[in-house]
Amino acid sequence: MGKKNDGKVLAQNKKASHDYFIEDTFEAGIVLTGTEIKSIRGGRANISDAFATIRNGEIFIHNMHISPFEQGNRNNPSDPTRARKLLLHKAQIAKLLGLSKQAGYSIVPLKIYIRNGYAKLLIGLGKGKKQYDKREAAAKRDAQRDIQRILREKQKVAR
Repeated sequence: MGKKNDGKVLAQNKKASHDYFIEDTFEAGIVLTGTEIKSIRGGRANISDAFATIRNGEIFIHNMHISPFEQGNRNNPSDPTRARKLLLHKAQIAKLLGLSKQAGYSIVPLKIYIRNGYAKLLIGLGKGKKQYDKREAAAKRDAQRDIQRILREKQKVAR
């Protein structure tokens, strides 16, 4: 059967949906060293400030913080925010490269999870939101919340 953490989101970038319109998503493997996978499984990863770049046909994630494993050994990496290579097919990288070159687009990490025992990173192609877009989204969310509250109150009265 599956492992304990399979499918469970271990780290999430909640600001990504606030700051970007996510247009497409890709699942990428992460090249890790030493005990980094143990730290990720323990939920000690942070991708809130992370971003991805493409160099020489390879994609890397920068500023992803993985805390060093406490019971680590000499294979424990010394820099918790080092650039890590992501594993994608060449066609996916080419598609990301072409789309991210357009103005306003960037490659944004969305969440880290475990699938079949391997750490996966969901990355999205995001178009930056303007300030008025953020206000509009907040207004829609507030209106939806008010509608739900009114409906709940009416259901209580009807009983």
